[in-house]
Amino acid sequence: MNDVFGIVIYLFSTVFLSLIITPFVRWFAFKIGATDKPDARRINKTVMPTIGGLAIFLSFAISAVFIFDNYIPKTYILPILLAATVIIVTGIIDDTKELSPKGKLLGITIAACIAYFLADIRMESFSLPFIGNVELGILSFPATIIWILALTNAVNLIDGLDGLASGVSLIALGTMGIIANFFIPSSNFHITLTIFILIASIVGFFPYNFHPAKIFLGDTGALFLGFMIAIMSLQDLKNVTIVSLVTPLIILGVPITDTVFAIIRRYINKQPIASADKMHLHHRLLSLGFTHRGAVLTIYGLAMLFSFTALLLTYTSTFGGILLVILLLLGIELFVELIGLVGPNKQFLLNLFGYLFGNKKKNDSENDEQK
Repeated sequence: MNDVFGIVIYLFSTVFLSLIITPFVRWFAFKIGATDKPDARRINKTVMPTIGGLAIFLSFAISAVFIFDNYIPKTYILPILLAATVIIVTGIIDDTKELSPKGKLLGITIAACIAYFLADIRMESFSLPFIGNVELGILSFPATIIWILALTNAVNLIDGLDGLASGVSLIALGTMGIIANFFIPSSNFHITLTIFILIASIVGFFPYNFHPAKIFLGDTGALFLGFMIAIMSLQDLKNVTIVSLVTPLIILGVPITDTVFAIIRRYINKQPIASADKMHLHHRLLSLGFTHRGAVLTIYGLAMLFSFTALLLTYTSTFGGILLVILLLLGIELFVELIGLVGPNKQFLLNLFGYLFGNKKKNDSENDEQK
């Protein structure tokens, strides 16, 4: 009981630490020129400091190493912090000098390699229904690197509105923490605790980042949060079932959906995959008349829906899980078509429903006339 009380006090201390550090990081951002200036692609109307993720990282690192030193082994946390430092440096360079996509990719890949070789964070095998266990063998390394790259970039892509990426990350990490604590018997307590330390670090930063924001996450923060979510999701995926493999993807359903349909949209329109546009999920909601805060809260709601689905997966049978995923995918497709995420006139499912039910309605009308 004393341990639980002590941990709660330490987590509140981490929140307070983040609240204190963030204003100093904001001052530092102006000092080094890490700012976002208004332009055609930006939502902000004034010059805004970025590198807000540095405040989250510093709070997380100080808390994990010093405040929770009796709970989290140094051999576990130090390699993770080394990899995260590479991400932070990559983000700061990008927020001040603007790195090319290849430069950012290189930084994330180096960090992922550190996580794989030094922190022993890797995907080694998975099991499929009716097939059994599949050992990845030499494919373990590329599978792990691709996983980290994909999830890191997915979170980075949704960082377009005040509090959006930080809020979605809070929801995702909270869900991961609940699943790790209550539904994964083999999960080590220090892994779960690390997730909640990261959550506390974001909570302290969040009041400065929610609309109207005083500081942006920047690529420093979006890459860091995406990277941490990616490696924390791998902590219990060394040997995974298909459900436990899909669960982190569902938890991160909002950024992954946005990323996947951005790739599809650019491919259809013959644009480079890495090109920027104003057709992301938050852009589409704004264009439909949502306020800044309304768009953010709507996406929070979607993130919670994905997280609730992920929690349901832990209870369902294999068949129930497959059915749940299929229904979720159909719902995503309908939502994407309704808001025009891929583009106008790209509404396969809506057109199919219109054809099926439209024809039925037409036939019923013709029958009535004949009578």
